[in-house]
Amino acid sequence: MIALLNGQLIQKTVSQVILDVGGVGYRLLIPLSTYYALPDEGMVCLQVHTHVREDALLLFGFLTEDEKELFGLLLSVSGVGPKVALNILSHLPATELHQALSQGNAKHLATVPGIGKKTAERLVLELREKAAPVEAPGPQNSPIEAPATTDVRNDALSALVNLGYKESLSRKALDGIDPAPETPLEEVLKQALKILMR
Repeated sequence: MIALLNGQLIQKTVSQVILDVGGVGYRLLIPLSTYYALPDEGMVCLQVHTHVREDALLLFGFLTEDEKELFGLLLSVSGVGPKVALNILSHLPATELHQALSQGNAKHLATVPGIGKKTAERLVLELREKAAPVEAPGPQNSPIEAPATTDVRNDALSALVNLGYKESLSRKALDGIDPAPETPLEEVLKQALKILMR
């Protein structure tokens, strides 16, 4: 089982990265929090959760051990698969998720797209004791600006749809902020998510 990869970042999108480790390219699915913190290129080290299914072997990458452990905890809940767990970590920072689970705040968990009231209550019921809050992490790396040539609006729309939001709602949220082409993708996503989670 692969637990950690240290290699050259070859490609980075809002949902996955490709790492070159000793000449082998590994594709890892990542949450938005990891995407924001990663550079556009260079050497990176990611904590890895290996998920084996009958039809696939999937690798999930996380910048911190805490996120990786939370991902594993989320997968232990009945009805929560890798896609849903990644979606939760993309919308709630690790410290916020710890807090919501340990305080039994199912209402806050239900604000994540694709997480209904029943799933949120099941998460609290099964993980309340296991997810003790942790100390807040130090300052995060500043977001990396997207190249000016990228159509930021289309990239943001694609990312929001991948996160489970309806395309019509995503377009409306993006219309509400009307991002300029030079606006970093991370900033556009943060503003759009604020609108969508109201």
